[in-house]
Amino acid sequence: MPKSPRFSPDQPRPIEVLAFPSVQLLDVAGPLQVFATANEHGGAGTPYAPRVIAAGDPGLTASAGLRLVADPLPDLAAPVDTLVIAGGPGVVAACDDAALVAWVRARAGRAHRVASVCTGAFLLGAAGLLDGRRAVTHWKHCGALAARYRRARIEPDPIFVRDGPVWSSAGVTAGIDLTLALVEEDLGRATALAVARHLVMFLKRPGGQAQFSAALALQAGEERFGRLHAFMADNLSGDLSLPALAAAAGMSARSLSRHYLEATGLTPAKAVERLRVEAARRALAETAQPVKRIARTCGFGSEETLRRSFLRHVAATPQAYRARFGG
Repeated sequence: MPKSPRFSPDQPRPIEVLAFPSVQLLDVAGPLQVFATANEHGGAGTPYAPRVIAAGDPGLTASAGLRLVADPLPDLAAPVDTLVIAGGPGVVAACDDAALVAWVRARAGRAHRVASVCTGAFLLGAAGLLDGRRAVTHWKHCGALAARYRRARIEPDPIFVRDGPVWSSAGVTAGIDLTLALVEEDLGRATALAVARHLVMFLKRPGGQAQFSAALALQAGEERFGRLHAFMADNLSGDLSLPALAAAAGMSARSLSRHYLEATGLTPAKAVERLRVEAARRALAETAQPVKRIARTCGFGSEETLRRSFLRHVAATPQAYRARFGG
């Protein structure tokens, strides 16, 4: 994907956010607000010139029911710094629009960089822009994206992924995280941090970059097992065997196993392992504690047990994870 020339510091960078009928509203509004806020905190001048674009009728309705008015698709020769592809239910029809897919492919070749929000990654894939690259999308759709675009390397865990000039983000709000990273690349950490503070957000989310936390995965069973989940979280280094969990829940081991699986889709043992892995990820990313100590305090007992769990859940060793995400 060729890169267009960089824009001078006193020249606003043209930012195009591609929308379509039934687009996810926050996929459009989130990045726009980050760029708009960066214009307020970016020092002298106006760093960005963002606009929403769409093919065909400029009036379109987002999946949330809000009516949007977009600019028409710009001429392919017009300058552009960043092309952002939004996601949403309408992305299926957008991927079937051969003319739009061809325009995205050509426009990406003109842009300095291209990014997708949530399921907008499918449109990048349709345009061939994910071939041979790492990418991410909403956790619910990572499998479908990987199956459809087999030349791409889909990573279901990160909040966002950058592979050269192609950026992709996880579900919905992750588009804001990605855009903050774009601002940091362009204008520096201080400006990106000012934008994040103004929006009352983390500049970088804690928790080892996971887009789908273990606690979130267990929410389906929170009504019935909320107290048990609190017990697990408070006792990660202690005895969380099935008999201990059953005693904490006031149930027999056999009954807990059956009802917990029905409520959460996980066995109690797998839920405990996920929570322990997540705690270890936070410790690896946010502290300088030795891996052996982290293994012990998170309930793994040994460094080797931690390593095996990490390979299963994160597809990386604890050392490799810290090298990549450690502060």
